[in-house]
Amino acid sequence: MDEVTVFLEIRQETQSGLLIIRQLKPESWPMDITVMPSLVELKNDEHCKTINLPPEVRIAPSSCRGLQYVLGDGLHMRLLVQAGFNNTKLVPALGDILKTKKNCTFYCQSCCESVINNRTFLRVLSLPGENWGDLVEEWCCHPNPFNDSMLRPQNGDCFLGHNYFLISSGSEPTGPSSEIPHSECVGATSRSSGSVLNSKANRRVICRRCKTLLGEVHSSGTECHKILFTEVFVQPSEEGSDRVPRSPFIQSVVAQCLEELSSARSTFRFSIQGTDGTIYILMWLLNSDTLLVESSGTPACSNIFTVFEHDMSSDLRPLKIQKAIKVLYHPCVKSRNKDLVDSWESDMGVHSLTFPSKTCLELLLILSQSNASLPPSLRWMNSFQVAFLKM
Repeated sequence: MDEVTVFLEIRQETQSGLLIIRQLKPESWPMDITVMPSLVELKNDEHCKTINLPPEVRIAPSSCRGLQYVLGDGLHMRLLVQAGFNNTKLVPALGDILKTKKNCTFYCQSCCESVINNRTFLRVLSLPGENWGDLVEEWCCHPNPFNDSMLRPQNGDCFLGHNYFLISSGSEPTGPSSEIPHSECVGATSRSSGSVLNSKANRRVICRRCKTLLGEVHSSGTECHKILFTEVFVQPSEEGSDRVPRSPFIQSVVAQCLEELSSARSTFRFSIQGTDGTIYILMWLLNSDTLLVESSGTPACSNIFTVFEHDMSSDLRPLKIQKAIKVLYHPCVKSRNKDLVDSWESDMGVHSLTFPSKTCLELLLILSQSNASLPPSLRWMNSFQVAFLKM
């Protein structure tokens, strides 16, 4: 009975939940299963196990319906569930930290090397949509009075895109010991002056220590750095670095990006591509009001992966509630799903997101691990694979 686990998917908007009691082996039958507001109790002639739910979760046992045993999954039931979530547990959005107008230091997320030291931004502004220029031309009866140089950050500015930010690379330092990121020419060798190369060619911004691609330099007009959210994290300079592990960090950043885009632009389908233009994943945001509760069992149940990378001793710890988004996805590496890729590329309702190729592969691995952790009956939907990204 020690290998028995629970999987609870909660929808906040409808206050409903799907509860699956997994790993119910026939040799442990007959078994009494009691669902109470704050716990699940399993009992047979030899053993008794109690699984306590997180304190934020309250189940209404009398609302139980759809009770069925699914081979390979376990016992399914649907219930009304009240659940709360403390938003302070989320990884803070980069823009929220920068708007505090404190001295901030940017760190490479892969190796924790500082890449921008002691910068204070007087203006932190959101950029318009990627195709804003086309819309201006449609609505203006005279030549477009705007140009890209108007959206170049000046000294003390930080402009936020949907998955990147722009900062000036040629301005004076805005704080003590301020630095600009290291950059290098793409496909060429050039002499450098300080931290940035002299060449005006297209350049990459890289981490000095681990050589991870962080972004690129925009050289037309006022030179600025475009840094991707998935590659750096920012902390107030006086607090030092407090690195979130890579996998939870990518999940949080990508999930926040998809949620914000879907809310602002009613966009729910996304094409994830590398900086070289290769499409790695097609994603469809199914819902963003999900809370998950999951237990991982014991080492004897090591064939069950968990969505949130609990270690194998987590069965001894209290269960935690996790905010997540639910997505459908298709892997597109090695020309998989090519017809669908071609269809989505020509669809105006699909939004393209660009990340370094390494990050795209990391995201695909995270989605695959999430999918493998789910009960088998929940892994597919309308030919798409199902996964969760935690926030």
